[in-house]
Amino acid sequence: MAAKKPTVLAAGRKETELQPALLRDPALLLVSDWQMARYISLLLCRVQQRLESQIMVNPGIQGLTADSLTRVQDQTALSLGGPRDYAVAREAEVFAMTEALKFQDSIPEVAATSLVGVIAKLEMIVGADRDIGDPTDFPWPHIASVLRDLKAIAGGLPVGRRSRERTRSDIAKHWESAVKLVAALKEESAAEHLIQSASATKFPSRGLS
Repeated sequence: MAAKKPTVLAAGRKETELQPALLRDPALLLVSDWQMARYISLLLCRVQQRLESQIMVNPGIQGLTADSLTRVQDQTALSLGGPRDYAVAREAEVFAMTEALKFQDSIPEVAATSLVGVIAKLEMIVGADRDIGDPTDFPWPHIASVLRDLKAIAGGLPVGRRSRERTRSDIAKHWESAVKLVAALKEESAAEHLIQSASATKFPSRGLS
């Protein structure tokens, strides 16, 4: 049976979508896509956490492989939202975060055409400090200082509303990709088990005489 799509949880912060008049700056388009990808990953993280609270999961599992998928599926479901949905939610979150990182990596290739566009690029750079070892080291506090100065002079990024349709569409996209991945890993695990069983039957182990 296909895994159920998650219920989108309400966001705690204001939603943003760039105003049409500002869409001429490629940097603003980039930061809009980046913010959306991070927002989607947050929603999927909440879905994953909700499902995690409903099943017994081995805390030592770090990533989803054919073996770890089997171990997750072997756990006992406590209520609705079983191990399969949990595995799918985990992978969907990874897909969303990977997309955010791709936008982040494209910063050097995008030229800002306005001061607000420069602020947008700096927002993305400063927003990446949570992924490094120590955000207090040079140059992260210094870049954040430059960003504060620019905002004081030119103002912050434009604020609007995020499209609910796009939110649902992006979540569905990552969820479907995760469903396919989990199904493929399940098939891989089943094939490996079949090969191991056939090998054990053909070449049975012999005890020492």
